[in-house]
Amino acid sequence: MDTQKKGIGKGELIALIVSSCIGTGIFGITSDVAAAAAPGPALLAWLFVAFGFLMLVLSLNNLSNKRPDLQGGIFAYAGEGFGPLGEFISGWSYWLSAWLGNIAFATMLMSSIGTFIPTFKGGQNVPSIIVAIIFCWLLTILVNNGVESATFVNMIGTICKIVPLIIFIIIMFVCFKGGMFTADFWGKVASNATKGTTTGSVWTQMKGTLMTLIWVFIGIEGASVMAHRAKSRSEAEQASVISFILLVIIYVLISILPYGALTRAQLAGMGQPALGHVLEMTVGHWGAVLINVGLIISTIVSWLSWTMLPAETTMLVADDKAMPKAWGKVNSKNAPTTSLMITGVLQTIFLFSLLFTEKAYEFAYSLCAAAILFSYLFVGLYQMKLSSERKEWGQYTVGLLSALFMFACMFLAGWQEVLLVTISFIPGFCVYYAGCKEYNHKFSKAELWTMGLILVLSVVAIVLVCNGTITIS
Repeated sequence: MDTQKKGIGKGELIALIVSSCIGTGIFGITSDVAAAAAPGPALLAWLFVAFGFLMLVLSLNNLSNKRPDLQGGIFAYAGEGFGPLGEFISGWSYWLSAWLGNIAFATMLMSSIGTFIPTFKGGQNVPSIIVAIIFCWLLTILVNNGVESATFVNMIGTICKIVPLIIFIIIMFVCFKGGMFTADFWGKVASNATKGTTTGSVWTQMKGTLMTLIWVFIGIEGASVMAHRAKSRSEAEQASVISFILLVIIYVLISILPYGALTRAQLAGMGQPALGHVLEMTVGHWGAVLINVGLIISTIVSWLSWTMLPAETTMLVADDKAMPKAWGKVNSKNAPTTSLMITGVLQTIFLFSLLFTEKAYEFAYSLCAAAILFSYLFVGLYQMKLSSERKEWGQYTVGLLSALFMFACMFLAGWQEVLLVTISFIPGFCVYYAGCKEYNHKFSKAELWTMGLILVLSVVAIVLVCNGTITIS
């Protein structure tokens, strides 16, 4: 029986989920999708990705209902299904993805500021990196002192995100030209007009968009956490699915409508944030100002929230004894200082490395998306395991499709980024070993084989980077 209780209503829950999922990625998606695909392949890619993430959302809904006792984040499912090492791999990947997402925030923020202050134009020069590092440590210190995003701050960030996007969609509808949209619908035209874009098979173009589309869906797992605040279980499930559908509609409109206002080559050649450049070319400079002011405010607000997320991740994993106690230790303000400081140092180092990458924002979010695929994969695998034990074959199929989607994204689109992520497990397994020593946990044969395989892949990744097969750009 689905009893009513005090909590958030369906409409309010939908608003919370949508606003929390829409981040900086949507402000840059237009040029990245256009560089990889023409309108037809891009729409097919959206269909593929939307189906895969729908399976993930349905899996999370089911697991939230069947295992409400597992409250330690999505990596708790990996721990329950596959032991401490499974939880560590999922938690480590989620932690890595979270702070790499902050690197993407930093590059997008500085690019936006560059609209007003030319010194920061492009977002990946020395002045930009220095200011980004200052932002990084300011937010880290704030969070370490117990300053978390208040409700009114989140509200400001949400308004600054949503209003410019609505205006953008309206303008794109007004400027839309059917002839321009269909001129090269499948991306088969190879000429000087398409310089900087991908031509080739529909499947090749689809693959080129996958990591970009995955990036904008990161955070969808938060729906399962927010669902616990709903008035009833049925409303929570409905809100999760409705929110997902709304997000897909918003994302598709933002990324596809510009094909009818500007040429694909124009879209692909734009810097970040792409939405600002699109509006500047269609309505004038005020369009760029509108997008960039909103983006600057919403990025800072989102960055504050996401500064806490990596630390919360390691804290929860450490509480489950899959990481050393120090990673979960909190100070008098209830903030995990050790984890915050480690994450801050790593972000600082990585920001300096962006001086040597051609497309810093794209590189950061590609690694971010590749890392979180590990965590999402474990959700599908545990959905399969739990459903098999309970002989719920419909739910088993949902988990299977979710897991297959994550595998497909890993091997078809992001294999280079996935290999780069495995390098992080070289120090990662040292952390896991330290935790095992603290808790007197002895490695099983399965754990040894799993760690061995991942370490082999990390060595392969290092070799491919050194010989130039994998380029960091």
